Amino acid sequence: MTGEPPPRPRRSSALASAFLALVALMELTACGQKEGSGLERVQRAGVLRWGADAQGGEPYAMEDPEHPGQYRGFEVELADALARELGVRAEFVQNDWSSLIPTLERGGSFDVALNGIEVTPARTGRVLFTRPYYLFQLRLMVRQGDSSITGLEALRGLRVGTLSNSQAWEMLLRTGAQAVPYEGVQEPYIDLEQGRLDAVLMDDIIAQQYGMTRPGLRVVGDVGEGYYAIAVRPGEDDLRQALDDALGRIARSGELREILRRWNIDNAAEQRMVEWTEAQSRELFSQTVTAHMGWSQILLFLQAALVTLLVSVGAMVLAIPLGMLLALGRLYGPRWLGGLTTAYVELLRGTPVLLQLYVLYYGLAAVLRLDPLSAAILGLGLNYAAYEAEVYRAGILAVPKGQLEAALALGMPTPLALRRVVIPQAFRVALPGVTNDFIALLKDSSLVSVISVVELTKRMTITAVDVRSWLLPGALCAALYLAMSYPLSRLARTLEAKLERA
Repeated sequence: MTGEPPPRPRRSSALASAFLALVALMELTACGQKEGSGLERVQRAGVLRWGADAQGGEPYAMEDPEHPGQYRGFEVELADALARELGVRAEFVQNDWSSLIPTLERGGSFDVALNGIEVTPARTGRVLFTRPYYLFQLRLMVRQGDSSITGLEALRGLRVGTLSNSQAWEMLLRTGAQAVPYEGVQEPYIDLEQGRLDAVLMDDIIAQQYGMTRPGLRVVGDVGEGYYAIAVRPGEDDLRQALDDALGRIARSGELREILRRWNIDNAAEQRMVEWTEAQSRELFSQTVTAHMGWSQILLFLQAALVTLLVSVGAMVLAIPLGMLLALGRLYGPRWLGGLTTAYVELLRGTPVLLQLYVLYYGLAAVLRLDPLSAAILGLGLNYAAYEAEVYRAGILAVPKGQLEAALALGMPTPLALRRVVIPQAFRVALPGVTNDFIALLKDSSLVSVISVVELTKRMTITAVDVRSWLLPGALCAALYLAMSYPLSRLARTLEAKLERA
Protein backbone atom coordinates (compact mmCIF):
# COMPACT_ATOMS: atom_id res chain seq x y z
CA MET A 1 0.00 0.00 0.00
CA THR A 2 1.65 3.19 -1.13
CA GLY A 3 -0.78 5.68 0.44
CA GLU A 4 -1.52 7.22 -2.92
CA PRO A 5 -5.15 8.22 -3.50
CA PRO A 6 -7.08 5.91 -5.77
CA PRO A 7 -7.31 7.12 -9.34
CA ARG A 8 -10.41 9.06 -10.16
CA PRO A 9 -12.65 7.55 -12.83
CA ARG A 10 -12.29 9.39 -16.07
CA ARG A 11 -15.13 11.75 -16.84
CA SER A 12 -15.18 10.56 -20.43
CA SER A 13 -15.67 6.97 -19.28
CA ALA A 14 -18.52 8.00 -16.99
CA LEU A 15 -20.19 9.95 -19.77
CA ALA A 16 -19.72 7.05 -22.15
CA SER A 17 -21.27 4.64 -19.68
CA ALA A 18 -24.22 6.98 -19.10
CA PHE A 19 -24.68 7.40 -22.85
CA LEU A 20 -24.60 3.64 -23.45
CA ALA A 21 -27.10 3.12 -20.62
CA LEU A 22 -29.39 5.75 -22.15
CA VAL A 23 -29.13 4.16 -25.59
CA ALA A 24 -29.87 0.75 -24.13
CA LEU A 25 -32.90 2.14 -22.30
CA MET A 26 -34.16 3.80 -25.49
CA GLU A 27 -33.66 0.59 -27.47
CA LEU A 28 -35.46 -1.39 -24.78
CA THR A 29 -38.34 1.07 -24.83
CA ALA A 30 -38.47 1.01 -28.62
CA CYS A 31 -38.44 -2.76 -28.64
CA GLY A 32 -41.25 -2.81 -26.09
CA GLN A 33 -43.26 -0.42 -28.21
CA LYS A 34 -42.57 -2.42 -31.34
CA GLU A 35 -43.44 -5.71 -29.72
CA GLY A 36 -46.58 -4.26 -28.20
CA SER A 37 -47.92 -2.51 -31.31
CA GLY A 38 -50.03 -3.39 -34.28
CA LEU A 39 -50.90 -6.69 -35.80
CA GLU A 40 -47.99 -8.56 -34.22
CA ARG A 41 -49.15 -7.59 -30.71
CA VAL A 42 -52.71 -8.71 -31.41
CA GLN A 43 -51.63 -12.04 -32.86
CA ARG A 44 -49.19 -12.69 -30.03
CA ALA A 45 -51.90 -12.03 -27.43
CA GLY A 46 -54.42 -14.09 -29.41
CA VAL A 47 -57.10 -11.46 -28.79
CA LEU A 48 -58.42 -8.36 -30.53
CA ARG A 49 -59.58 -5.96 -27.78
CA TRP A 50 -62.17 -3.54 -29.09
CA GLY A 51 -63.43 -0.54 -27.14
CA ALA A 52 -67.13 0.34 -27.09
CA ASP A 53 -69.81 1.71 -24.78
CA ALA A 54 -72.65 -0.63 -23.88
CA GLN A 55 -74.73 2.42 -22.92
CA GLY A 56 -75.19 2.96 -26.66
CA GLY A 57 -77.47 -0.07 -26.54
CA GLU A 58 -79.11 -1.91 -29.39
CA PRO A 59 -78.24 -2.46 -32.19
CA TYR A 60 -74.57 -1.51 -31.57
CA ALA A 61 -73.37 -3.36 -28.48
CA MET A 62 -75.36 -4.17 -25.38
CA GLU A 63 -75.27 -6.63 -22.52
CA ASP A 64 -77.18 -9.81 -23.32
CA PRO A 65 -80.08 -10.05 -20.82
CA GLU A 66 -80.20 -13.82 -21.26
CA HIS A 67 -76.46 -14.25 -20.64
CA PRO A 68 -75.22 -11.71 -18.05
CA GLY A 69 -71.66 -10.63 -18.68
CA GLN A 70 -71.91 -11.31 -22.42
CA TYR A 71 -72.69 -8.81 -25.18
CA ARG A 72 -74.78 -8.76 -28.31
CA GLY A 73 -75.28 -6.37 -31.21
CA PHE A 74 -74.28 -6.01 -34.84
CA GLU A 75 -70.87 -4.61 -33.89
CA VAL A 76 -70.32 -7.53 -31.52
CA GLU A 77 -70.88 -9.91 -34.43
CA LEU A 78 -68.69 -7.75 -36.67
CA ALA A 79 -65.86 -7.80 -34.12
CA ASP A 80 -66.13 -11.60 -33.84
CA ALA A 81 -65.96 -11.94 -37.65
CA LEU A 82 -62.93 -9.66 -37.91
CA ALA A 83 -61.12 -11.44 -35.09
CA ARG A 84 -61.79 -14.76 -36.81
CA GLU A 85 -60.25 -13.41 -40.01
CA LEU A 86 -57.15 -12.38 -38.05
CA GLY A 87 -56.94 -15.78 -36.37
CA VAL A 88 -57.66 -14.46 -32.87
CA ARG A 89 -60.69 -13.98 -30.63
CA ALA A 90 -62.54 -10.70 -29.94
CA GLU A 91 -62.76 -9.17 -26.47
CA PHE A 92 -65.16 -6.33 -25.58
CA VAL A 93 -63.73 -3.48 -23.43
CA GLN A 94 -66.21 -1.04 -21.86
CA ASN A 95 -65.34 2.64 -22.31
CA ASP A 96 -67.39 5.85 -22.36
CA TRP A 97 -68.26 6.66 -25.98
CA SER A 98 -67.20 10.30 -25.88
CA SER A 99 -63.67 9.35 -24.77
CA LEU A 100 -63.11 6.34 -27.03
CA ILE A 101 -60.74 8.20 -29.34
CA PRO A 102 -58.63 9.81 -26.56
CA THR A 103 -58.40 6.45 -24.78
CA LEU A 104 -57.34 4.75 -28.01
CA GLU A 105 -54.65 7.38 -28.58
CA ARG A 106 -53.36 6.94 -25.04
CA GLY A 107 -53.03 3.19 -25.55
CA GLY A 108 -53.10 0.23 -23.21
CA SER A 109 -56.85 -0.25 -22.80
CA PHE A 110 -57.86 -1.68 -26.18
CA ASP A 111 -56.50 -2.20 -29.69
CA VAL A 112 -59.25 -0.58 -31.75
CA ALA A 113 -62.38 1.52 -31.24
CA LEU A 114 -65.46 -0.04 -32.83
CA ASN A 115 -68.71 1.60 -31.73
CA GLY A 116 -70.42 3.76 -34.32
CA ILE A 117 -67.25 5.86 -34.66
CA GLU A 118 -68.08 8.40 -37.34
CA VAL A 119 -65.44 9.42 -39.86
CA THR A 120 -65.06 13.19 -39.48
CA PRO A 121 -62.27 15.58 -40.53
CA ALA A 122 -61.41 16.16 -36.86
CA ARG A 123 -60.94 12.43 -36.22
CA THR A 124 -59.06 11.61 -39.42
CA GLY A 125 -56.35 13.98 -38.24
CA ARG A 126 -55.98 12.04 -34.99
CA VAL A 127 -56.35 8.30 -35.70
CA LEU A 128 -56.21 5.81 -38.56
CA PHE A 129 -59.48 4.55 -40.01
CA THR A 130 -60.28 1.34 -41.84
CA ARG A 131 -62.63 1.26 -44.80
CA PRO A 132 -66.21 2.01 -43.65
CA TYR A 133 -68.48 -0.81 -42.61
CA TYR A 134 -71.79 1.12 -42.41
CA LEU A 135 -73.37 4.05 -44.22
CA PHE A 136 -75.75 6.04 -41.97
CA GLN A 137 -78.12 8.94 -42.44
CA LEU A 138 -78.55 11.85 -40.03
CA ARG A 139 -82.25 11.84 -39.18
CA LEU A 140 -84.06 14.89 -37.83
CA MET A 141 -87.11 14.31 -35.60
CA VAL A 142 -89.61 16.65 -33.93
CA ARG A 143 -92.88 16.33 -32.02
CA GLN A 144 -96.11 15.42 -33.78
CA GLY A 145 -97.95 18.57 -34.77
CA ASP A 146 -94.82 20.72 -34.99
CA SER A 147 -94.79 21.96 -38.58
CA SER A 148 -92.42 24.88 -38.05
CA ILE A 149 -89.26 22.76 -38.45
CA THR A 150 -88.81 21.60 -42.04
CA GLY A 151 -85.04 21.19 -42.21
CA LEU A 152 -81.66 22.28 -40.87
CA GLU A 153 -82.21 25.92 -41.78
CA ALA A 154 -85.10 26.11 -39.30
CA LEU A 155 -83.00 24.98 -36.32
CA ARG A 156 -81.15 28.25 -35.69
CA GLY A 157 -81.47 29.23 -32.05
CA LEU A 158 -83.49 26.11 -31.13
CA ARG A 159 -82.57 23.45 -28.57
CA VAL A 160 -81.61 20.31 -30.49
CA GLY A 161 -80.41 17.16 -28.73
CA THR A 162 -77.64 14.90 -30.00
CA LEU A 163 -74.49 13.09 -28.89
CA SER A 164 -71.57 15.38 -28.07
CA ASN A 165 -68.51 15.24 -30.34
CA SER A 166 -70.52 13.48 -33.06
CA GLN A 167 -71.03 14.40 -36.71
CA ALA A 168 -74.53 15.62 -35.85
CA TRP A 169 -73.05 17.79 -33.07
CA GLU A 170 -70.68 19.48 -35.52
CA MET A 171 -73.48 19.98 -38.04
CA LEU A 172 -75.73 21.62 -35.43
CA LEU A 173 -72.99 24.02 -34.36
CA ARG A 174 -72.55 25.10 -37.98
CA THR A 175 -76.29 25.76 -38.39
CA GLY A 176 -76.46 28.01 -35.32
CA ALA A 177 -78.67 25.66 -33.32
CA GLN A 178 -78.28 25.33 -29.56
CA ALA A 179 -76.78 21.85 -29.51
CA VAL A 180 -77.63 20.01 -26.29
CA PRO A 181 -75.17 17.15 -25.55
CA TYR A 182 -76.30 13.76 -24.25
CA GLU A 183 -74.36 10.69 -23.13
CA GLY A 184 -77.13 8.19 -23.91
CA VAL A 185 -79.23 7.61 -27.02
CA GLN A 186 -82.68 7.23 -25.44
CA GLU A 187 -82.69 10.33 -23.23
CA PRO A 188 -82.87 12.93 -26.08
CA TYR A 189 -86.11 11.44 -27.38
CA ILE A 190 -87.61 11.42 -23.88
CA ASP A 191 -86.78 15.11 -23.54
CA LEU A 192 -88.19 15.85 -27.00
CA GLU A 193 -91.42 14.11 -26.10
CA GLN A 194 -91.60 16.04 -22.81
CA GLY A 195 -91.09 19.38 -24.56
CA ARG A 196 -87.62 20.03 -23.16
CA LEU A 197 -86.13 20.00 -26.67
CA ASP A 198 -87.30 21.38 -30.00
CA ALA A 199 -85.76 18.60 -32.11
CA VAL A 200 -83.32 15.68 -32.07
CA LEU A 201 -80.69 14.96 -34.72
CA MET A 202 -79.24 11.46 -34.55
CA ASP A 203 -77.99 8.65 -36.78
CA ASP A 204 -80.83 6.82 -38.50
CA ILE A 205 -80.31 3.50 -36.71
CA ILE A 206 -80.55 5.31 -33.36
CA ALA A 207 -83.66 7.18 -34.48
CA GLN A 208 -85.21 3.96 -35.76
CA GLN A 209 -84.65 2.16 -32.47
CA TYR A 210 -85.39 4.89 -29.91
CA GLY A 211 -87.22 7.74 -31.63
CA MET A 212 -89.52 6.36 -34.30
CA THR A 213 -91.06 3.92 -31.80
CA ARG A 214 -92.56 6.87 -29.89
CA PRO A 215 -96.01 7.86 -31.20
CA GLY A 216 -95.58 11.48 -30.09
CA LEU A 217 -92.67 12.05 -32.47
CA ARG A 218 -92.29 12.24 -36.22
CA VAL A 219 -89.47 12.23 -38.76
CA VAL A 220 -88.74 15.48 -40.60
CA GLY A 221 -86.21 13.86 -42.91
CA ASP A 222 -82.62 12.78 -43.46
CA VAL A 223 -80.37 15.82 -43.66
CA GLY A 224 -76.94 14.27 -44.16
CA GLU A 225 -74.98 11.05 -44.34
CA GLY A 226 -71.79 9.62 -42.93
CA TYR A 227 -69.77 6.46 -42.37
CA TYR A 228 -68.86 4.23 -39.45
CA ALA A 229 -65.31 2.89 -39.53
CA ILE A 230 -62.92 1.20 -37.11
CA ALA A 231 -60.43 3.55 -35.45
CA VAL A 232 -56.84 2.33 -35.05
CA ARG A 233 -54.02 3.92 -33.05
CA PRO A 234 -51.68 6.14 -35.13
CA GLY A 235 -48.56 4.29 -36.24
CA GLU A 236 -50.23 0.89 -36.36
CA ASP A 237 -50.66 0.78 -40.12
CA ASP A 238 -50.15 -2.99 -40.22
CA LEU A 239 -53.16 -3.57 -37.97
CA ARG A 240 -55.25 -1.09 -39.94
CA GLN A 241 -54.35 -2.81 -43.22
CA ALA A 242 -55.12 -6.26 -41.79
CA LEU A 243 -58.53 -5.07 -40.58
CA ASP A 244 -59.13 -3.35 -43.92
CA ASP A 245 -58.44 -6.58 -45.77
CA ALA A 246 -60.64 -8.55 -43.35
CA LEU A 247 -63.51 -6.09 -43.79
CA GLY A 248 -63.18 -6.39 -47.56
CA ARG A 249 -63.37 -10.18 -47.39
CA ILE A 250 -66.48 -10.34 -45.18
CA ALA A 251 -68.13 -7.59 -47.26
CA ARG A 252 -67.55 -9.39 -50.58
CA SER A 253 -68.63 -12.74 -49.13
CA GLY A 254 -71.97 -11.25 -48.10
CA GLU A 255 -71.36 -11.82 -44.38
CA LEU A 256 -71.36 -8.10 -43.57
CA ARG A 257 -74.78 -7.44 -45.04
CA GLU A 258 -76.08 -10.65 -43.48
CA ILE A 259 -75.08 -9.27 -40.05
CA LEU A 260 -76.85 -6.01 -40.85
CA ARG A 261 -79.97 -7.89 -41.97
CA ARG A 262 -80.12 -9.85 -38.72
CA TRP A 263 -80.32 -6.52 -36.88
CA ASN A 264 -82.79 -4.92 -39.33
CA ILE A 265 -80.43 -2.14 -40.39
CA ASP A 266 -79.60 -3.30 -43.92
CA ASN A 267 -80.75 -1.33 -46.95
CA ALA A 268 -79.82 -0.92 -50.60
CA ALA A 269 -77.29 1.83 -49.81
CA GLU A 270 -75.15 -0.64 -47.85
CA GLN A 271 -74.11 -2.23 -51.15
CA ARG A 272 -71.65 0.66 -51.37
CA MET A 273 -69.77 -0.96 -48.46
CA VAL A 274 -69.35 -4.12 -50.55
CA GLU A 275 -68.10 -2.22 -53.59
CA TRP A 276 -65.86 0.13 -51.61
CA THR A 277 -62.45 0.94 -53.15
CA GLU A 278 -59.10 2.23 -51.94
CA ALA A 279 -59.66 5.41 -53.96
CA GLN A 280 -62.85 6.11 -52.00
CA SER A 281 -60.95 5.62 -48.75
CA ARG A 282 -58.28 8.11 -49.81
CA GLU A 283 -60.93 10.64 -50.73
CA LEU A 284 -62.88 10.11 -47.49
CA PHE A 285 -59.80 10.47 -45.28
CA SER A 286 -58.20 13.33 -47.21
CA GLN A 287 -59.88 16.11 -45.22
CA THR A 288 -58.44 16.71 -41.77
CA VAL A 289 -59.11 19.48 -39.27
CA THR A 290 -57.09 20.24 -36.15
CA ALA A 291 -58.74 22.49 -33.57
CA HIS A 292 -56.86 24.58 -31.01
CA MET A 293 -57.76 26.32 -27.79
CA GLY A 294 -58.83 29.87 -28.60
CA TRP A 295 -60.81 32.74 -27.18
CA SER A 296 -64.07 31.18 -28.29
CA GLN A 297 -63.38 28.07 -26.20
CA ILE A 298 -62.29 30.19 -23.24
CA LEU A 299 -65.55 32.13 -23.45
CA LEU A 300 -67.48 28.85 -23.44
CA PHE A 301 -65.51 27.81 -20.35
CA LEU A 302 -66.51 31.03 -18.58
CA GLN A 303 -70.16 30.51 -19.50
CA ALA A 304 -69.98 26.94 -18.17
CA ALA A 305 -68.36 28.21 -14.95
CA LEU A 306 -71.32 30.57 -14.47
CA VAL A 307 -73.69 27.61 -14.91
CA THR A 308 -71.71 25.66 -12.31
CA LEU A 309 -71.86 28.59 -9.90
CA LEU A 310 -75.58 29.10 -10.49
CA VAL A 311 -76.37 25.43 -9.89
CA SER A 312 -74.18 25.28 -6.78
CA VAL A 313 -75.51 28.47 -5.18
CA GLY A 314 -79.11 27.60 -6.01
CA ALA A 315 -78.75 24.11 -4.57
CA MET A 316 -77.08 25.39 -1.39
CA VAL A 317 -79.75 28.05 -0.89
CA LEU A 318 -82.26 25.19 -0.90
CA ALA A 319 -80.12 22.80 1.17
CA ILE A 320 -79.33 25.13 4.10
CA PRO A 321 -82.89 25.94 5.31
CA LEU A 322 -84.19 22.47 4.46
CA GLY A 323 -81.30 20.89 6.34
CA MET A 324 -81.99 23.06 9.38
CA LEU A 325 -85.68 22.10 9.35
CA LEU A 326 -84.75 18.44 9.11
CA ALA A 327 -82.34 18.74 12.04
CA LEU A 328 -84.86 20.56 14.23
CA GLY A 329 -87.63 18.13 13.30
CA ARG A 330 -85.41 15.19 14.21
CA LEU A 331 -84.37 16.65 17.57
CA TYR A 332 -87.46 18.53 18.78
CA GLY A 333 -90.37 17.33 16.66
CA PRO A 334 -92.89 14.62 17.53
CA ARG A 335 -91.80 11.03 17.19
CA TRP A 336 -93.44 10.48 13.79
CA LEU A 337 -91.72 13.58 12.39
CA GLY A 338 -88.38 12.42 13.74
CA GLY A 339 -88.89 9.09 11.99
CA LEU A 340 -89.68 10.78 8.69
CA THR A 341 -86.68 13.11 8.84
CA THR A 342 -84.39 10.21 9.75
CA ALA A 343 -85.72 8.18 6.82
CA TYR A 344 -85.18 11.14 4.47
CA VAL A 345 -81.60 11.66 5.62
CA GLU A 346 -80.68 7.97 5.35
CA LEU A 347 -82.34 7.57 1.95
CA LEU A 348 -80.70 10.62 0.38
CA ARG A 349 -77.29 9.93 1.89
CA GLY A 350 -77.42 6.21 1.18
CA THR A 351 -78.17 6.39 -2.56
CA PRO A 352 -75.97 7.94 -5.31
CA VAL A 353 -76.81 11.50 -6.27
CA LEU A 354 -76.44 10.42 -9.90
CA LEU A 355 -79.31 7.97 -9.45
CA GLN A 356 -81.40 10.66 -7.75
CA LEU A 357 -80.89 13.02 -10.69
CA TYR A 358 -81.94 10.31 -13.16
CA VAL A 359 -85.09 9.53 -11.18
CA LEU A 360 -86.00 13.19 -10.70
CA TYR A 361 -85.45 14.21 -14.31
CA TYR A 362 -86.40 11.11 -16.30
CA GLY A 363 -88.23 8.80 -13.91
CA LEU A 364 -90.72 11.44 -12.73
CA ALA A 365 -91.02 13.22 -16.08
CA ALA A 366 -94.66 12.16 -16.47
CA VAL A 367 -95.71 13.86 -13.20
CA LEU A 368 -92.97 16.46 -12.63
CA ARG A 369 -91.84 18.21 -15.80
CA LEU A 370 -88.71 20.19 -14.94
CA ASP A 371 -86.22 21.88 -17.23
CA PRO A 372 -82.61 20.65 -16.88
CA LEU A 373 -81.38 23.60 -14.81
CA SER A 374 -84.28 23.46 -12.35
CA ALA A 375 -83.89 19.69 -12.00
CA ALA A 376 -80.16 20.10 -11.34
CA ILE A 377 -80.72 22.68 -8.59
CA LEU A 378 -83.57 20.74 -7.01
CA GLY A 379 -81.78 17.39 -7.19
CA LEU A 380 -78.53 18.61 -5.65
CA GLY A 381 -80.40 20.76 -3.11
CA LEU A 382 -82.48 17.83 -1.86
CA ASN A 383 -79.39 15.62 -1.67
CA TYR A 384 -77.22 18.09 0.20
CA ALA A 385 -80.04 18.97 2.60
CA ALA A 386 -79.53 15.50 4.08
CA TYR A 387 -75.87 16.23 4.75
CA GLU A 388 -76.63 19.70 6.08
CA ALA A 389 -79.17 18.20 8.48
CA GLU A 390 -76.45 16.10 10.09
CA VAL A 391 -74.05 19.06 10.26
CA TYR A 392 -76.68 21.20 12.00
CA ARG A 393 -77.73 18.37 14.28
CA ALA A 394 -74.13 18.00 15.43
CA GLY A 395 -73.90 21.77 15.97
CA ILE A 396 -77.11 21.87 18.03
CA LEU A 397 -76.03 18.92 20.16
CA ALA A 398 -72.72 20.72 20.81
CA VAL A 399 -74.60 23.52 22.60
CA PRO A 400 -74.90 22.64 26.32
CA LYS A 401 -78.43 21.62 27.29
CA GLY A 402 -78.35 24.13 30.12
CA GLN A 403 -78.53 26.94 27.57
CA LEU A 404 -81.93 25.82 26.33
CA GLU A 405 -83.14 25.00 29.84
CA ALA A 406 -82.15 28.44 31.08
CA ALA A 407 -83.98 30.11 28.22
CA LEU A 408 -87.11 28.07 28.90
CA ALA A 409 -86.85 28.92 32.61
CA LEU A 410 -86.88 32.61 31.68
CA GLY A 411 -90.22 32.05 30.00
CA MET A 412 -89.14 31.84 26.38
CA PRO A 413 -91.20 29.54 24.15
CA THR A 414 -89.18 26.69 22.65
CA PRO A 415 -89.14 28.14 19.08
CA LEU A 416 -87.91 31.50 20.40
CA ALA A 417 -85.27 29.85 22.60
CA LEU A 418 -84.01 27.83 19.66
CA ARG A 419 -83.90 30.87 17.39
CA ARG A 420 -82.19 33.26 19.83
CA VAL A 421 -80.05 30.99 22.00
CA VAL A 422 -79.34 27.59 20.47
CA ILE A 423 -79.19 28.11 16.70
CA PRO A 424 -76.73 31.08 16.75
CA GLN A 425 -74.28 29.03 18.83
CA ALA A 426 -74.89 25.91 16.74
CA PHE A 427 -74.27 27.85 13.53
CA ARG A 428 -70.81 28.87 14.72
CA VAL A 429 -69.95 25.22 15.36
CA ALA A 430 -71.47 24.07 12.05
CA LEU A 431 -69.94 26.78 9.84
CA PRO A 432 -66.76 24.88 8.85
CA GLY A 433 -68.85 21.86 7.89
CA VAL A 434 -71.25 24.00 5.86
CA THR A 435 -68.33 25.62 4.03
CA ASN A 436 -66.83 22.23 3.28
CA ASP A 437 -70.18 21.01 1.94
CA PHE A 438 -70.52 24.04 -0.31
CA ILE A 439 -67.09 23.42 -1.84
CA ALA A 440 -67.95 19.73 -2.28
CA LEU A 441 -71.25 20.74 -3.92
CA LEU A 442 -69.36 23.01 -6.29
CA LYS A 443 -67.45 19.96 -7.54
CA ASP A 444 -70.39 17.55 -7.40
CA SER A 445 -72.27 19.87 -9.75
CA SER A 446 -70.32 18.13 -12.53
CA LEU A 447 -72.80 15.24 -12.18
CA VAL A 448 -75.66 17.29 -13.62
CA SER A 449 -74.22 16.80 -17.11
CA VAL A 450 -76.17 13.51 -17.20
CA ILE A 451 -79.37 15.56 -17.51
CA SER A 452 -77.91 17.66 -20.37
CA VAL A 453 -76.66 20.63 -18.30
CA VAL A 454 -73.38 21.83 -19.82
CA GLU A 455 -71.45 22.81 -16.70
CA LEU A 456 -67.71 23.33 -16.33
CA THR A 457 -66.49 19.72 -16.34
CA LYS A 458 -68.72 18.77 -19.28
CA ARG A 459 -67.42 21.74 -21.23
CA MET A 460 -63.87 20.59 -20.45
CA THR A 461 -64.50 17.07 -21.78
CA ILE A 462 -66.13 18.40 -24.96
CA THR A 463 -63.27 20.82 -25.62
CA ALA A 464 -60.58 18.26 -24.73
CA VAL A 465 -61.90 15.85 -27.36
CA ASP A 466 -62.18 18.67 -29.91
CA VAL A 467 -58.64 20.04 -29.45
CA ARG A 468 -57.00 16.63 -28.91
CA SER A 469 -55.55 17.59 -25.54
CA TRP A 470 -56.65 17.11 -21.95
CA LEU A 471 -53.83 19.07 -20.34
CA LEU A 472 -54.74 22.66 -21.23
CA PRO A 473 -58.55 22.28 -20.95
CA GLY A 474 -58.06 20.36 -17.69
CA ALA A 475 -55.76 23.05 -16.28
CA LEU A 476 -58.22 25.79 -17.23
CA CYS A 477 -61.09 23.83 -15.68
CA ALA A 478 -59.13 23.33 -12.44
CA ALA A 479 -58.18 27.02 -12.32
CA LEU A 480 -61.82 28.09 -12.66
CA TYR A 481 -62.94 25.66 -9.92
CA LEU A 482 -60.20 27.02 -7.66
CA ALA A 483 -61.17 30.60 -8.49
CA MET A 484 -64.74 29.84 -7.39
CA SER A 485 -63.96 27.81 -4.26
CA TYR A 486 -60.99 29.70 -2.76
CA PRO A 487 -62.85 33.01 -2.13
CA LEU A 488 -65.56 30.99 -0.38
CA SER A 489 -62.96 29.44 1.93
CA ARG A 490 -61.54 32.89 2.72
CA LEU A 491 -65.00 34.28 3.39
CA ALA A 492 -65.81 31.40 5.73
CA ARG A 493 -62.60 31.90 7.69
CA THR A 494 -63.32 35.63 8.02
CA LEU A 495 -66.82 34.90 9.27
CA GLU A 496 -65.50 32.31 11.72
CA ALA A 497 -63.06 34.87 13.11
CA LYS A 498 -65.82 37.45 13.57
CA LEU A 499 -68.06 34.91 15.32
CA GLU A 500 -65.16 33.89 17.55
CA ARG A 501 -64.57 37.52 18.61
CA ALA A 502 -68.28 37.97 19.21
